[in-house]
Amino acid sequence: MKPIRLVYAEDNFLVREGVRRMIDGSEALQVVAACDSFDTALAAIAEHLPDVVLTDIRMPPAHSDEGIRIAEHCRRAHPQMGVLLLSQYAEAAYVKVLLRQGTGRRGYLLKERVASIGELTSAIEAVASGGTAIDPKVVEVLVQVRSRADDLSLARLTPREREVLAAIAQGHTNAAVAAELVLSQHAVEKHINSIFAKLGLTGDTRQHPRVRAALLFLAEGQR
Repeated sequence: MKPIRLVYAEDNFLVREGVRRMIDGSEALQVVAACDSFDTALAAIAEHLPDVVLTDIRMPPAHSDEGIRIAEHCRRAHPQMGVLLLSQYAEAAYVKVLLRQGTGRRGYLLKERVASIGELTSAIEAVASGGTAIDPKVVEVLVQVRSRADDLSLARLTPREREVLAAIAQGHTNAAVAAELVLSQHAVEKHINSIFAKLGLTGDTRQHPRVRAALLFLAEGQR
């Protein structure tokens, strides 16, 4: 099985080289280019056409939203290319922008996860295969912020439904949600139907659309 080819963008030299060496020890992943800025990342993407771009959010030249802009560029120019954002913080506004055009082949991972090659590989594999990889801590922050804002829609959910919503937002299948929460798949389906009805998340509830609906609901209105 061929390794997943990566363009990795990170301006901190020590972090970049550390992660690159860790990935070099994996048979599942291959770094084809390591970059230190927005411009060099775009050039590497055009040259190598990787399976997934692994990128920090803030890099030169402006140290603002370069990773988000890379994701938007890939959505337009290379729609089959995955993008996994790395950040020190769970920032709801970035999640909202990243996923507004769809959750497929997109991920948001906190940098602390990068220390585990297993977690990093799982997230990259999910994004490469067309899925979504959202850090559980990011989802937790989104739920907490909505709760603190006294969101009436979220308040209508039972504690169990909130757990299911968080699991959906992380990209889990019904079977994975059932296993994590020790429920039957039938019970999970009933909870999901109830959640979507209460939150007004109508339409297609297949895996990718429902993940996007859940995440955008949680991130709505946050800056």
